[in-house]
Amino acid sequence: MITTPAMPKASKRRRKTRTSNVNHRPPVIASKLKVNEIDLTPGKEHLVCPDCSTWVPITGMLGTPKLVPHHTGRAKTAEPRRCTAGSNRQVTIDVAADAWRTQMTELIEATPTVASRRATKVLPKPKVKPAPAASQVKPAPLSAEQVRQAFRRHQQQCLACKGEAKNRDGLRLPCPDGERLAVTFLRLLRQEPKRQAVREFFARERRRFDRQYAAAAPAKRASEWAAVLPKVKDADTRRSQMPVGTRPTEARSVPLAPVDEKAFDQRQTELGRRYAARTAAA
Repeated sequence: MITTPAMPKASKRRRKTRTSNVNHRPPVIASKLKVNEIDLTPGKEHLVCPDCSTWVPITGMLGTPKLVPHHTGRAKTAEPRRCTAGSNRQVTIDVAADAWRTQMTELIEATPTVASRRATKVLPKPKVKPAPAASQVKPAPLSAEQVRQAFRRHQQQCLACKGEAKNRDGLRLPCPDGERLAVTFLRLLRQEPKRQAVREFFARERRRFDRQYAAAAPAKRASEWAAVLPKVKDADTRRSQMPVGTRPTEARSVPLAPVDEKAFDQRQTELGRRYAARTAAA
């Protein structure tokens, strides 16, 4: 039996790998990294490895911080490659966690989103009329031609109307829908002359009413002009008697004070007494 060697896979990365090995390369300065390339959340310190661009945990935060040994790819992936340049590399934490959190918040608030960069297109909501109630729905009248077309379409699709549908005894099955359409077509065909006569009668009456209205319009307009003609002539006569460029000097006198002051005072006193009595009764 031939066996093939299993493909090596990267082991699951431990969060806090403790080892005394220290990388000989210069330490990574936290202040030189971008705000979004480091995470100083207490207990979850991570940063992006400058060599393999992988998020790597930071161990030894209470003593000598350094990056844990890691691979260049994700865990549980084939062909693991150890990041020898970045594993166990020391880290200099010269940024306070509060200051990093403040900078991260400002970065998030200052970064424009896709929604803020693109204008929102306002689509007006179409105005839809409310549906009428069931009692207000008026069915459209059917004509004989419409029923005939529906009957023809039914005959083309119905097996019973074609005579192809049979029961167990070999007898043809009736089609109640086809029979109903046929009866409706014959009824409307008999009623069509009467309906046509009614439609012609209303059309004639409408034309007659329009002719009468058109004929009576000039006489009605003449009578209306005759009713206002005396007032118009009177106004023209008074206007012709006035000199050109002048206007009436006599103004309508409006009294500014009562003619009989004693009677006016008595009336006001009586009104005040009635109002006081009505208020006390209420």
